[in-house]
This record gives sequence, structure tokens and C-alpha cells, in this order.
Amino acid sequence: MTTATPQPSELELHTAPVKKGQVLAWATWDWGTAAFNAVMTTFVFTVYLTSSAFGGADYASSVLGAALGIAGLLIAVFAPVSGQRSDAGGRRKLWLGIHTGAVALLTGLCFFAYPRPELLWYGASLIAAGHVFSELAFVNYNAMLEQIATPKTIGRISGFGWSAAYFGGIVALLLVLALFVQPAFHWFGASTVESLNIRLVAVFSMLWIIVFSLPVLFAVPEVRRRPAARLGILASYGLLFRRIGAMWRTSPHTLYFLVASAVFRDGLAAVFTFGGVIAAGTFGFSLSQVIFFAIFGNIVAAAGAIAGGFLDDRLGPKRVIVGSLVGLIVASGAILVLGNASHPIGGFTWTGSLTFWVFGLFLTLFVGPAQASARAYLARLAPDGESGELFGLYATTGRAVSFLAPSLFSLSIAIATPFVAEGQAQRWGILGIMLVLFAGLVVLLPVRPPSKVATAVVPER
Repeated sequence: MTTATPQPSELELHTAPVKKGQVLAWATWDWGTAAFNAVMTTFVFTVYLTSSAFGGADYASSVLGAALGIAGLLIAVFAPVSGQRSDAGGRRKLWLGIHTGAVALLTGLCFFAYPRPELLWYGASLIAAGHVFSELAFVNYNAMLEQIATPKTIGRISGFGWSAAYFGGIVALLLVLALFVQPAFHWFGASTVESLNIRLVAVFSMLWIIVFSLPVLFAVPEVRRRPAARLGILASYGLLFRRIGAMWRTSPHTLYFLVASAVFRDGLAAVFTFGGVIAAGTFGFSLSQVIFFAIFGNIVAAAGAIAGGFLDDRLGPKRVIVGSLVGLIVASGAILVLGNASHPIGGFTWTGSLTFWVFGLFLTLFVGPAQASARAYLARLAPDGESGELFGLYATTGRAVSFLAPSLFSLSIAIATPFVAEGQAQRWGILGIMLVLFAGLVVLLPVRPPSKVATAVVPER
């Protein structure tokens, strides 16, 4: 039989001054994993996987969406118990290292995705599996936020972490551009035979992840081990469900936020996952043009994350998230409506390329603040000793609906295909992403800001 005892948030218990070295080391992990998120998933490798070499943009995009949907279901099953067990066992940092190492290995294996249609599922499966381990790593990484922040600085530190990811993406993309896509000098890695230059990007990204993931493993102390009975996997799920029940009784708005954020974060992820794919397939961007856009997009996103972090500490995370979602919906709607067509305006012609540059950059501006404030919102409510499990639920609720955006993206393309010109159906995938963002906004509006939400009372082990 379990008893319920009130617990202060882990963040409220952390009153020690912020240690800049720990914050920098923590953010460096985000810098390193940008190689998977920006280079592999968004702007380079998935663009390669959805090229004509693998069957064309429409078909390959559907396969990629399906693979990522399956990955989301796996994350939903494993994330919360993974966080719970690392909380209790004092192994938060250990599991961060293991899961990050798995991401690096899967990234390196993408080198063997030769440009052949029969290897499309191989490449898509590696990217999807990388997403699984990346999300499990993020459970422990996000939980570390309470170890290095204070209630007055958490918004800025969370925003700083996201900005580090974007700046890391910028540097990684510049190196990829200079070494592999448009090499500044001739070397064997510049060869385009069998797409060697693009496949070597996977090896580069693997090394980038490994090198920049190491500082956090040395600088941030391991979470303390808590005296508790050792639980098997099934018992861990039993404890998880009891805690969810207790959360429903004592802090229902925490659960409401988990549901709302699950929906809108799926839309945020889709913006980056399919952004490069749409730029290439719908707007005709070459790979080098996609990378140039990504560089500017990451600069704008980093600025947005930093600004959003300061606004978060002053206005509260909910206001920042709502404003960001409205901006995202407006910008994506403009891309959908204007498309790749040219529109004469007086003596000036507005081109499809300009449409994507202007409104695509607006999209990146709003993604960072929404991501950083969602993390900071939940961190303010994590009970002492339960932050890993709560962020596991954060990942689970997100991935429990992570089939939404990829599936609606693919479904919108499939529905549009019979009614539009060949090669134009992909643009309508944006409509699926917009629907997810709008649904997330609607569900979020009734949720109280964290200052008005009680910290959950959780049952003991």
C-alpha cells in the first residue's frame, strides 16, 4: 500500500547559485545533438532520403513519415519508466550517456544508405531509431535543468540550451557545406559517386555528437541515489500509473499541460522534420540552398529562443507559448496559400522562393520560444526526485500523439495527389502540420500558468 506525501518542486529546493560552467556544459550537449536534429533529420540527410534516388519526394516523404510515426509509439512506451528508473537509481547521467551513444552509432550507420530505392526503408529506419534514443536521452537531459537552474533563471537557461542547439546546428551545417556539399577544396570526401559526400555527412555527424556530448558527463554531478525498493519493469509501470492517478487528483493542470504540449510539440517537431523536405520538393531548393536557409533559420531560431527565455522569466511560459503558436499558424498558412507560384505586386514579382524564405524564417523564429518555454513550464512543477519521470511523461505524451503530424502530413499529401499537378501534392502536407498546431493551441488555452498550478502529490514507492 502506498501513501501520498506532498513534495516541493525539485526546482524550489535548488537554492545554490547558478554555476556557469555547469550551465555551459549542459548546453554543449544540445550543441552536439544538433548534428542529428539539424543535419541528419531536417536539412541534409532526410532531404537526401526523399530525393529521386529513393523513389521521389512524394513516395519517400510518406515512407519517412510512417517510420517516424512508428518511432513515436516506441518512445511513448519506454520514456516514462526510463526516467523513473534513472531518478531512483541515481543514474540520470549514465543513461544520458548510453542513449546519446546509441544516437551517435545509428547516425554513423546511415553511411551505408546508398542512393538506391531498396535502401529507403533502411535509411528511414535508422533515422526513426535515432529519434527513439534521442528522445530517451532528452528525458534525462531535460531533467538536469532543475540541477543547474533556479526559479528566477530557469526560463533563460532553458532558452540558452535551445539557442545552443541552433548555433551548434549553424556551425555543423557550415562545415557540412564547406566539406561535403560545396567543398572548398578537393578531397576524397567531396566525391559524388554513390553520393559518398552525403553519406560521409553521417560519419561527420556521429563524431560531432560524441565530442560535444562529453562535457555534461563530466561537469554536471550525478543525481543522488534515493533509497527505494528495486522494481521490475511491470512494477515500474504500476507505480507510474499510480502516480498519474495521484497527479490527476492533486494537480490536474499538470496533466492538462502534458496533453496540450504533446499536441503542439508534435507540430513543432514536424516544422523542422519536414521543413527541408518541403523546401527541396515543393520550392525546388537545391541541397546547398536548403543548407543556406537552414543556417539563417537557425540564427533566427536561436535569437527567438534567447528572447523567449527572457520573456518567459518575466511574463510566464504560457503567454510565450500561446504567442509562438499563433505566429507559427499564420506563417505556415502563408506558405500553404502562396505556394511556389509567382505573384505580381505592382512592379514587383513575389516569387515562391521568396515566400519560403520570408515565412519559413518566421516559422523558425517562433519554434524556439515555444520549445524552451514548454520545458521551463514543466520544470517548475517537477516534485523533488520525480523530474526524470515527469519529463518521461512529457516525452511519452508527446510521442503518444507523435503519429499525428507525420500521419496528417502524409495523409494530406495522399488526399491532394489526385487533384493537383504532379510534384505539387507535397505542399499540402503543410495543412496537416497546421491542424496539429491549431489543436495544440486550443487545448492549451484553458490550462493555468504554472504559478497557479499546485505541485503534484505523488505516492511513494
